[in-house]
Amino acid sequence: MKQRILGRTGQSVSEIGFGAWAIGGTWGEVSMQDAEAALHAALDAGITFIDTADVYGDGRSEKIIAKVLNERGGERPYVATKLGRRLSPHVAQGYTAKNLNEFIDRSLENLQTDSLDLVQLHCPPTEIYYTPEVFGVMDDMVAAGKIRHYGVSVEKVEEGLKALEFANVSSIQLIYNIFRQRPAELLLHEAKRRDVGIIARVPLASGLLTGKMRADTAFSADDHRAFNRNGEAFDKGETFSGVPYDVALDAVEDIRRFVTGDVTMAMFALRWILMNENVTVVIPGSKSKAQSEANARASEIAALSDETMIALKSIYQEKIAPWVHQRW
Repeated sequence: MKQRILGRTGQSVSEIGFGAWAIGGTWGEVSMQDAEAALHAALDAGITFIDTADVYGDGRSEKIIAKVLNERGGERPYVATKLGRRLSPHVAQGYTAKNLNEFIDRSLENLQTDSLDLVQLHCPPTEIYYTPEVFGVMDDMVAAGKIRHYGVSVEKVEEGLKALEFANVSSIQLIYNIFRQRPAELLLHEAKRRDVGIIARVPLASGLLTGKMRADTAFSADDHRAFNRNGEAFDKGETFSGVPYDVALDAVEDIRRFVTGDVTMAMFALRWILMNENVTVVIPGSKSKAQSEANARASEIAALSDETMIALKSIYQEKIAPWVHQRW
C-alpha cells in the first residue's frame, strides 16, 4: 500500500482509505458482523486512514471503529471524523462554541479516545466560510488538546478555495471522480501549494463507477440512492455525484472499454483519482470484507496511459460536464 503525506499534518497515510459512511447507515442494511469484517479487512490490507462522521448511523460508525481498533490493539490508524450535521436545522447560526464542543465530546466518547486526529466541518452552510469565528473555535479545541488538526468537507469548489484562506485548515474533503473532474482545474493545485491535504470522497459515484448497476437496479428504501436522487435529504451531488442515473449509465459503457485485464472498473476508477498527485487519499466505502480487499488493490495496479486519461476527460466533457461542472 503506497503512502502519501496529509498536508501540513505531516501524517503519512495510505493512499487508499476506508470510507465509513456505509457501515453507519443510509446505504441499505449492513450487519455489525459485516461492518466489522469490512474494517478489519481494510486494516489487514494496509489501509491506515479511516474517514467517518458523527451522523453516520447517529454514531454507529464511530462506535464500530472504536470497537475494532480496541480489539486489534497496536498502532492505530489515522481516524478523521466530522461535525456539524447534527444541527437541526442545519444553519450557520448553530455553529457556536457550545454546540461544536458538545459534538466533539460526543465523538471523543464514541471513538474512545482522548484526542481526535482530524475533525472536519461537515459540509457546512457556505456562510461558515465567511465566519472566521467558527475557525477560531476549532483553533481553541486544538489548543485544548481535544483535536490535533482540523479541516473541512465541502460541496463546492468555491467553498474549498475559500477554506484555503484559513491558515490552520489542514485538509479539504471533496467529491472527485471521473464524473466530477472540476476540482483538478484549480482547487487541487492550490491545496498542494498551500500544503493542505486532499481527501477524495464518493470516488465511485455511489457505485455507478463499479460498472455493476443497470437501469433496473433496485435500492432499499433506507439507501440514499433511492431517497436522495433529487436532493430530498441532503445535497444532490452526494448521490451518484449529481449525474442523472440514465446519463451516468450511458457514460459508464463508454468508460468500460478502457478497463482491461483483471482490473475491475472500481479499481480502474480509484486508480484514475490516484493519477493526480495532488490527492492525498481516496476513501471508497465498503460494506464487506471482499469490497475492502478489492479497494485496497487499486493501489497496486499500473498507472493509466496518457491516451486513456485524455479519453476519459473527453467522455466527461461531452456527457457529464453539462450536468455537474458549474453546479459544484
